[in-house]
Amino acid sequence: MKHHSVRHEMLGSSPGMTIALDPRARRPQALPMQNKSIAIIGAGPSGLIAAERLSAAGHAVTIYDRMPSPARKFLLAGRGGLNLTHSEPLDQFLTRYRDAQAWLEPAIRAFPPQALRDWADGLGADSFVGTSGRVFPRAMKASPLLRAWLRRLEGQGVKLASGMGWTGWSADGALTFRTRDGGVETIRPGVTLLALGGASWPRLGSDGGWVPLLAARGVAIAPLLPANGGFTVAWSAMMRERFSGAPLKRIVIRFGERQATGEAMIDADGIEGGAVYALSGLLREAILREGKAAVTLDLRPDMETARLVERLAKRRKGETLSNHLRKAAGLSPVAIALLREASPRLPEDAAALATLIKSAPLTLTGLAPITRAISSAGGIEAGAVAPDFMLKALPGVFVAGEMLDWEAPTGGYLLQACFATGVAAAAGMEAWLARA
Repeated sequence: MKHHSVRHEMLGSSPGMTIALDPRARRPQALPMQNKSIAIIGAGPSGLIAAERLSAAGHAVTIYDRMPSPARKFLLAGRGGLNLTHSEPLDQFLTRYRDAQAWLEPAIRAFPPQALRDWADGLGADSFVGTSGRVFPRAMKASPLLRAWLRRLEGQGVKLASGMGWTGWSADGALTFRTRDGGVETIRPGVTLLALGGASWPRLGSDGGWVPLLAARGVAIAPLLPANGGFTVAWSAMMRERFSGAPLKRIVIRFGERQATGEAMIDADGIEGGAVYALSGLLREAILREGKAAVTLDLRPDMETARLVERLAKRRKGETLSNHLRKAAGLSPVAIALLREASPRLPEDAAALATLIKSAPLTLTGLAPITRAISSAGGIEAGAVAPDFMLKALPGVFVAGEMLDWEAPTGGYLLQACFATGVAAAAGMEAWLARA
C-alpha cells in the first residue's frame, strides 16, 4: 500500500492550525490486541486532553472524529466568551454536580479548576476571574486557545483522522468506522477512549448516535435529555408574534425553595436564558413527573415591594397603565406583556400590582428540543463505569465527558468536568496498558 503525507487544515485558513493526518489511520493494518496503540473517538475537550496526557507519556495516539475539524462545540461555546471554569471554593464547586457529585469528585479533585487554569495559561490563555467568579481566557474566544492546543498535540505526535464516523465493533471485536466517502474501515487498538459527547447541538458532532451501540453491548444508559435548555410556554398569539426574541433583563426566577438571578429571553415557543438554565434540572424533572412546572418571576428584584407600591400609587390622571408601569416601575414592554399573560386584567391597586410584578406566575408546559440545549443530561450510568472510567462490560474501553450521566449548570462547570474526566480516563488507560 502506498502512503502519502497528508496535512489536515483546521479552523479555516488560520495559520499554524494543522495536525498531521497519519495515512495508516485511514487504512489501518490489523494489529494484535496486545499492542500499545491508543484510539480516541471524539475530538472534543475530553478526547483532546486525554490525547495530550497519553502522547506526552510516549504513547501512540490517534483521534478519530466524524466532523471535518475538531472541537466544534468548544469553538461555539467560546463565541460569547469561553467560560473555562469557576473560581468558587472547591467544596462549593463540587455541589453543582448534584446527584453526580460523589462520582465526579475524585476526578475533579485530581484535576481541579486551578489545574485547568494552569493548563490553559501554559497555552497562552492568560486566564482571569470575571466579576461573577467565572474564569475566562484574556482573549475571551476559544479559537486562540484551540490553535495553540492543536500545535502542542501535533508536536507530541498525535494523529487526527477526520471524517471517520464510529459505527461500533465488527464480529471479531475490531472498531469499525464509516469514512467520508462511505467506505468502511476497521482498527484494533490496544485501548480505546470514547469521548463522543451528549446529544445537544448535533450539527456540531454530538448526536447521541453511540447510545444504541453501547446499549447493545450491555452498557446501562439513562435517557439523554436536554440540560441548560429552554422550556415551552403556551403563549398568547400576541406574545408569540410581538415579543419573540425579546430579552428580560435581570430577573429572579423562583421554583419552590430555589431561585436564580439572571436574564431570560422570550421565544415563540417559550422561555430560555441563563436564569432559566440555572434551574433547568429541577424544572425538567418536575415537568417529566407532573407534566408542567409553575414558576414565578420577580421582574424588579432590585426594588423592594414597599418602594414599588409607593411609586405605583402616584399615577397621573389619564396616564395609561402601560405607560405608568414603564415609568413608575421601570418595566420594559416585554415585561408588561408578561404581566398581561399572567393576568389579562391587570389590577389597578398599587399593592396588588406590585405583588404581581414581584411574583408573576408562569407555567412551563414542556421541554425545548435537546438539539437547542447547551448540554444534555443522562448518559452512561455510574454503575456501568469502573473508578478508572473503564466500561465494566467492555474491558479496554474507557469513557469521558458528556457521554457520562451527569449534568451541571453553566458557569464553567461543564468544561471542568469534561477536562477532569478526560484526564482521569487517560490515567486509567495508561494503567491498563501497563498491565497488558
